[in-house]
Amino acid sequence: MVSYMAKSEDVKKEWWVIDASNQTLGRLASNIATILRGKNKPIYTPNVDTGDFVVVVNAEKITLTGKKLTDKMYHQHSGYPGGLKSTSLEKLLKEKPERAIEKAVWGMLPRNTLGRKMITKLKVYAGAEHPHQAQQPKALKVKE
Repeated sequence: MVSYMAKSEDVKKEWWVIDASNQTLGRLASNIATILRGKNKPIYTPNVDTGDFVVVVNAEKITLTGKKLTDKMYHQHSGYPGGLKSTSLEKLLKEKPERAIEKAVWGMLPRNTLGRKMITKLKVYAGAEHPHQAQQPKALKVKE
């Protein structure tokens, strides 16, 4: 038996639209990461980008469980003394709701060149409109 190894020129990329309204953030992010990596396809190969493009709409309508809205913090550091900036998830959802989904998905992708290439295939929009109609994306219902 020989294992099938996909080549990048053999991979057919599709476009999917996911409605994030009333979806839990972590469960939605793990489903998106699976599609971006291509693990939902039979031709999945770890060292080849076999994933599809994902467009997420209604990012402002995601739900959270527990006290994550107030307790979950996102940190970034400039590298200088005293350069730590912290933002709560509640503030992030008010200002940039797209970033919450992007950060959650980014945490589930590999930390290498391939992972950086995969995250560029994620398009997140706060409202119901998106500019990717020309790609004829298919609606995808994610399990909750």
